[in-house]
Order: sequence, then structure tokens, then C-alpha cells
Amino acid sequence: MMYRKKPVVIEAMEWDGSEAKLLAIKERWPGLETAGVGMHGNKVLHWSIATLEGSHKVSIGDYIIKGVKGEFYPCKPDIFAMTYESAVAPEKEKP
Repeated sequence: MMYRKKPVVIEAMEWDGSEAKLLAIKERWPGLETAGVGMHGNKVLHWSIATLEGSHKVSIGDYIIKGVKGEFYPCKPDIFAMTYESAVAPEKEKP
């Protein structure tokens, strides 16, 4: 049998590698549990979040997704692009 995902709207934020974006993600989702940060000098290289399956590393460019039950997990950008599309209607071009 074949199955199709039900249309569900999720929240996601892309991490660009900056500490500012990491802080914005943590501020947006106070319930997100971080499980470690990998630094080189004062640059954040990666960090980990607690998921339902255990700790998962978040790399630059990954999306943090808030799932349908409030759980969080990282998603690689190529998988994210193949799986999700914007739920916000694009603005119409002005004449």
C-alpha cells in the first residue's frame, strides 16, 4: 500500500550558524532542550537538542522543527526542501 502524509502545518526555523540565531531559536521555543554546544573560539559549530529518540546534533543550515506533539528535532536542508513547503501564501506582485 502507499500512503500520503496528512496536510499538517509545522513550525520550523533554520539555524544559520550564528549565536544570535541559536538564541532566537531558544527564545522562540523555551521548551527546547539543548544538550550541548560545539564551539571553536567564539564561533558555534554545532549544538545538540534532546529529541524523542535521544540527543541529535544540529549543524549549520539544519532546520529545527517543532512537531505536531510539541517535540523538536533537526532536519537537514535537502530533506526539509523535499518534504515541506511554506504555509504562508506568497505576496502578489504589484503592477
